[in-house]
This record gives sequence, C-alpha cells and structure tokens, in this order.
Amino acid sequence: MHVSPLVWVITCVVILGLFVFDFFAHVRTPHAPTFRESAFWSTVYIAIALVFGLLVMWLWGTGYGGEYYAGYVTEKALSVDNLFVFVIIMSTFAVPREYQQKVLLIGIVMALVMRGAFIAVGAAAINAYSWVFYIFGAFLLYTAYTLVRDHNKEKEADEGDSRIIALAKKVLPTTDTYDGDKLVTRIDGKRVVTPLLLALVAIGFTDVLFALDSIPAIYGLTKEPYLVFTANAFALMGLRQLYFLIGGLLDRLVYLSYGLSIILGFIGVKLVLHALHENTLGFVNGGEHVSVPEISTGLSLTVIIGVLVVTTVASLVKTRVSEKAS
Repeated sequence: MHVSPLVWVITCVVILGLFVFDFFAHVRTPHAPTFRESAFWSTVYIAIALVFGLLVMWLWGTGYGGEYYAGYVTEKALSVDNLFVFVIIMSTFAVPREYQQKVLLIGIVMALVMRGAFIAVGAAAINAYSWVFYIFGAFLLYTAYTLVRDHNKEKEADEGDSRIIALAKKVLPTTDTYDGDKLVTRIDGKRVVTPLLLALVAIGFTDVLFALDSIPAIYGLTKEPYLVFTANAFALMGLRQLYFLIGGLLDRLVYLSYGLSIILGFIGVKLVLHALHENTLGFVNGGEHVSVPEISTGLSLTVIIGVLVVTTVASLVKTRVSEKAS
C-alpha cells in the first residue's frame, strides 16, 4: 500500500479540521449536551469513518478497506472501555457536566498525538524486526488473560491516576475550587492549577495505558501505518459524544470485559501465527518459516463484530433479568 506524503498531509489536515470544528461548534461555549445532540453527532462521526473506509477501498482495494474496518471496529470497542475510566475520573474530581466536554476533547487530542508516536515506533519496529509480532501477540494474550482474571483494568488505571495526581499536586500549586472551564486561575494574585487540569492529566495518563493495548491489537489486523493511524483517529473522534450518549448505559455492559478479552486473545493468536509464518528466529524451526494457517481479514472482522454483538446482547439481557429479580 503506497501512501504519498501529500495524502498523509491532507488526511492530518482534515482530521485536525474536524477537531477544530468540534471545539468551536460544541465545546467553546460550556454546556451539558442533550441526548439528541450527542446521538446526532455520534452518528455523524461514525458515518464519516464508514465513508472513509469506502474511500480506502476505492483507492487501494477491498483488502485494505477490510483491514481498515476491522481496525476501526476494534479500536471503537476498546474506546468504549476507556469510557468506564473517564466516568470514574469525572466523578473523582466532581467535574461539572457542562465542563466535561472540554476535558474530554483536549484529552482525546492528546491521546491521538501520543498514539501517533506509538504507531510510528511500532511501524519502525515491525519493518526492522519481524519477531516483534511475537512480543505483540504475547502481550495481547496476557492482557486478555488479565481482563478475564480480575476485571481490574479500571481499578489499576484509577490507582495509577492517583499516583500521577499526587505527584502533580506536589510539583504544581493547586486549588480545589473550579473557576468556570479554566485550567489555570489566579487566587490572591498567584497562578494555580484547577481540578479541571488535574482531571485532564488523569485522562491523558489513562490514554497512554490504553494505547499499550490498542496499538498492538490493530497491528494484528493491518501492518499499514496509515490504516492504523486513521482507524485510531476516527475511533477517537466522536468519543466525546459517545461518552454523553451511553454514559448511563455503561453499567449495563457487564460482559464487555469478557468480549474485549476474547477479541484481544483472538488477535494475539493471529499475531503469533503471523510471526511463525514470517519467522526469522534461529531457535524456532531453525530460522525458517513455519507452515501455519493465517487468519484472513474477513474472518477477523466477522469474529470481532460477532463477539461485540453477542457481548452487548448478553449484557443487556443479564441486566434486565437482574433488575426484574430485584
């Protein structure tokens, strides 16, 4: 897949333009978005992502289009998992609902920048060392195991945030009082950091942790940095609206961790199989390629969507039964 520098520049400008539009159209004036507003713009951004996939198919073929869609669906599912932690962070800092949009949007932009760096490093590593797929695969299998073992991801992220915030409070002068949607304010002539900025720091740190899962996962579906970047960008875009749209429904997705565990485990196996197929390690089959079946993009997309549908339906049925029983 050949992507010219001009296409990269145009893509980045368009994505940046969408974020700028989002800020001036919805975030600049603090307000709590309605369900209708969140639903409309969530649909718009999902539609943009789907149309972009058709553009990929038109320019580079259906194979790459399928890889993009598989990556986008996976990243979107993992981004929903992020929302659990975002809810905890907003609650911890008691961020007023009308100011949450600003924190989320800036946090999402930070996440995209950091993921861009991870994507570049991952692409360089893959191009230089094919055995990196073994590491990615093993990491995803371990992550899948930990999700099933203790559902502790949100707790660990929250504990990590607490340590980061404690450090920030030691280094920076802070206040427990909000001053509108300002990140920094003045008290008695002294500049101090508001809780809004501390919440933003917590979200930024959490995004780094989640990137450690999501980047290896999508590299298991496509080795094209352009598709990895755009799938991540379009999955993160609209996440702010999704937060307000399904925030009240997150507690109902009781089996989401299991579904994500299955998906990450499946991609981990795919990465290991691909690593065996491209093997260059001397202690594995004498450095020769291992004849193993490889999982197609079509099968990957089917499994990912199927698991998400089953997980969502099972979660909603479970919560409904539990509510009736109580």
